[in-house]
Amino acid sequence: MNARTDPSLIAHPALSFARLASGVRIPYVAHGAGEPLLFVHGSLCDYRYWSAQTHALSSGFLCVSVSLSHYWPAQDAGADADFSWRAHVAELAGFISAMQLGPVHLVGHSRGGCVAFQLARAHPALVKTLTLADPGGPLHIDGDAADSEPEATTILRTKVAGLIEGGAPEAGLEMFVDSVSMPGIWRKSPPSFRAMALDNAATLPRQFRDPLPAYTRAAAAEVACRTLLVAGEKSPRVYRDNVDSLAGWIEHAEQRSMAGASHGMNVTHAAAFNRLLQTFAGAAA
Repeated sequence: MNARTDPSLIAHPALSFARLASGVRIPYVAHGAGEPLLFVHGSLCDYRYWSAQTHALSSGFLCVSVSLSHYWPAQDAGADADFSWRAHVAELAGFISAMQLGPVHLVGHSRGGCVAFQLARAHPALVKTLTLADPGGPLHIDGDAADSEPEATTILRTKVAGLIEGGAPEAGLEMFVDSVSMPGIWRKSPPSFRAMALDNAATLPRQFRDPLPAYTRAAAAEVACRTLLVAGEKSPRVYRDNVDSLAGWIEHAEQRSMAGASHGMNVTHAAAFNRLLQTFAGAAA
């Protein structure tokens, strides 16, 4: 099935499932028609995270949002199945190929930004443009061996995992979400976001046991496509540092800051974020 041309995907933008050669079923939604914009969610999220983009941008693009394996609604991902960024890179490549989507305009947020970055490196033929919004993961500056998460981050994540696995998921999620955005943001978040995060809470301890690879100058040099790097003006410094460094390391990179926004910029500042995407991807169409 060709997702670019199959009219059923445009007429019925409901939840669908793609069966990959590996046997994994990937949940996804597709809206619109045109060149494909493929959205990759981050921690505690799923295909629902991008609803403000997939609807608004569907007039000019085929907008496709996936749920990575283990995330809601979990499909063919049992307790012993591999949860790793490497597995998610492989299944995204398999999804693009199975759906005959490539090359795509690839958009990743937070942990999903790291997955998207690694996909663009490993499978350049599948990616036409790359957009990374507050890309997650450690940063390895040349000559600096500090390519792992800070100790304070490790301590916080241990507490969060303990709360989630100990039967207090909402307390753990509040601690984690406030740490990656700003204090108090969990309680200010809409009920729909909190419900989505609770649906995906069990993935967080598994994610902590699968550290993301460090961004390096050498790795960034392997990204050949045009790249848009977006940071929230009020996002934690770790994300803004990643954007600053990657903007200098990726050859065909543009950098933007979302005024007044923090980590959830595509939700809280959806209109501005959508304009950025529309302009960037549209120029390459």
